[in-house]
Amino acid sequence: MELSEADPKGLIRESFKIDGISTEECRSIFMDWALSLGPGMDASEAMRTVLAAYEAPPEHPMTRVLEEGLTRESGPPMRRGGWRARRP
Repeated sequence: MELSEADPKGLIRESFKIDGISTEECRSIFMDWALSLGPGMDASEAMRTVLAAYEAPPEHPMTRVLEEGLTRESGPPMRRGGWRARRP
């Protein structure tokens, strides 16, 4: 995967440049980044690409957020309830 596809807006690259960025801010940036991926893009492959390309420092919060994304098990989507689900 090309880096331009993996980080189309440069959000991950810029997050590594921000001094003192918090984990919560990195999670917010991560969400924006994930939404900016093209349709059908493999998010896991994109995460691996940006981690390798930006030589992510292990102590940076964005590195931890990306690694969490890679290790999190993605099971089938959970069905949520609600009043529409309970309607007869």
